[in-house]
Amino acid sequence: MSVEVNNESGVEIDEGLIVSLAGHVLERMGINPLAELSILVVDEEAMSVLHEQWMGEPGPTDVLAFPMDELRPGPGAGARQEGDAPTDPALLGDVVLCPQVAAKQGAEAGHGTEAELELLCTHGILHLLGYDHAEPEEHKEMFDLQGELLESWQEVRPQR
Repeated sequence: MSVEVNNESGVEIDEGLIVSLAGHVLERMGINPLAELSILVVDEEAMSVLHEQWMGEPGPTDVLAFPMDELRPGPGAGARQEGDAPTDPALLGDVVLCPQVAAKQGAEAGHGTEAELELLCTHGILHLLGYDHAEPEEHKEMFDLQGELLESWQEVRPQR
């Protein structure tokens, strides 16, 4: 997996941890190891501009996803199972994160900024892979899968 993080937010984040998480999610989803993903970390002002330009909504948001190639996860619409073949290599697209918004949401949720960024990164990657949450069935599928991926991440997450 090629995962590139570009932090333009002015906030220090653990880029290595984000790269590891993204690799974990992509591997679990059966994405080809040659696939490429870009993660951009921006401040609230830049996120507000992107949010308004692409979603037509004012103010900053927590995560945006900009898919490049039409790509679906491997067999079955869930986490990759043992023996599943990875999908073809592709340029997946960009996940844009805003750590200032993540800090507020993480504090409200009681799990902190780092855990919120992990959740948002996973959420953004799922959007790149074609998942959505507009309809109740889609919402359940996406958030159940997001929970499974984050739970499996906790089992392999590097400890500090």
